[in-house]
Amino acid sequence: MAKRTELSPELREELFLLLKTRFEKNMHRHEGLQWVAIQTKLEANPDKVWSLLQMEETGGEPDVVGHDKETGEYLFYDCSAESPKGRRSICYDHRALESRKEHKPKNSAMGMAAEMGIELLTEEQYRALQQFGKFDTKTSSWLMTSTSIREMGGAIFGDWRYGTVFVYHNGAESYYAARGFRGSLRV
Repeated sequence: MAKRTELSPELREELFLLLKTRFEKNMHRHEGLQWVAIQTKLEANPDKVWSLLQMEETGGEPDVVGHDKETGEYLFYDCSAESPKGRRSICYDHRALESRKEHKPKNSAMGMAAEMGIELLTEEQYRALQQFGKFDTKTSSWLMTSTSIREMGGAIFGDWRYGTVFVYHNGAESYYAARGFRGSLRV
């Protein structure tokens, strides 16, 4: 796992400005929420800020998509139009990575997510994200897969085609240039 470090004040402020600008530009994703409360929460959680930076640097364009009233946490999802470019051409998990005899990808979705301190979107979260726009019209994204499907060697992924959200299955060891993963982070 990558060592999480606190960002320099300059980098942190640059990231906050970027996130605030995205937040204000996409109010339909978080109606009724105020940036100042979110920034206060971020300032108190430097590990989460580091994870958001990882999401941003790999092309995820993280944005707030909700607020859990029970826990007080804000929910960030990768909101890039296509699956994050810096997280493509990867298989599903470490077991799938190890099962490949040749032409192994550089990493796995589950491995990268753990290193970044985030989680893969679930099918439910992926469908909720699609309510804010059309995501993955040319790419696809690995999704959190149930143990029962994974035990049989499979994993699921989603995309948007023909005006519909599709969730499919594939062998967990497969990888494609147009398939990555989207993450979520609670702050």
